[in-house]
Amino acid sequence: MKLEGHRLTKSYGAFRALDAASFSTGDEARVVALLGPSGGGKSTLLRVLGGLLLPESGEVRLDGEALPHEPAAALATLRCNGFVFQGYNLFAHLSLQENIALPLREVHGLAVVEAEARACELLERLGLVDHRHKRPAELSGGQQQRGAIARALAPRPRLLLLDEPTSALDPVMTGEVLDVVRELAEQGQQIVLATHEISFARRVADWVVFLAGGRVLESCEAPAFFQAPATAAAREYLGGLSKYR
Repeated sequence: MKLEGHRLTKSYGAFRALDAASFSTGDEARVVALLGPSGGGKSTLLRVLGGLLLPESGEVRLDGEALPHEPAAALATLRCNGFVFQGYNLFAHLSLQENIALPLREVHGLAVVEAEARACELLERLGLVDHRHKRPAELSGGQQQRGAIARALAPRPRLLLLDEPTSALDPVMTGEVLDVVRELAEQGQQIVLATHEISFARRVADWVVFLAGGRVLESCEAPAFFQAPATAAAREYLGGLSKYR
């Protein structure tokens, strides 16, 4: 995929989360990692790319096609993508299987049998089929996050967008989730990932967009970024994260 942002601006009150942010990936980018310090604009950019937030100005292009910014048209774009958030966002009163099947029925129009079959297929694929009748409170954090990934994958999204998918997990659970994401990338799923897991980004990403202060400071192939970042801000960021690892 080729992903582009042109002078994207998004504010929350007086705070400008994206400040004329511009970038362009290579034509064959498959996994794009959004990196940068907290508050730098990663999560906001992720939501703009996926159609969950509308920028106040600027443009997003995916494979040369401008994504719509009108609310109704942007909703169609949103439904073509899959989101996985930091807090899982599973429905607490539903079983894991129903968390996946319900959106397929109510949003994507699948019949009950089709939705149930797709949910079971994904739960099997992600090692969760034995937990399909449990509610989120009965699952570990890693299981809940894998369930959230299954739900995002259910409608076969064009893009899978992951916002700090391991931020609330311990090292063992983090490994579970990162293994799933790595396998999806190897199978060809197009992914945009906001993360502080530098070692994982180094292994799975082929393109890096580095943000700080709402601006894109670097956009380049992942090996070049990790081996020789071009800006002092990126060098300081990578050095700080690796200092105690």
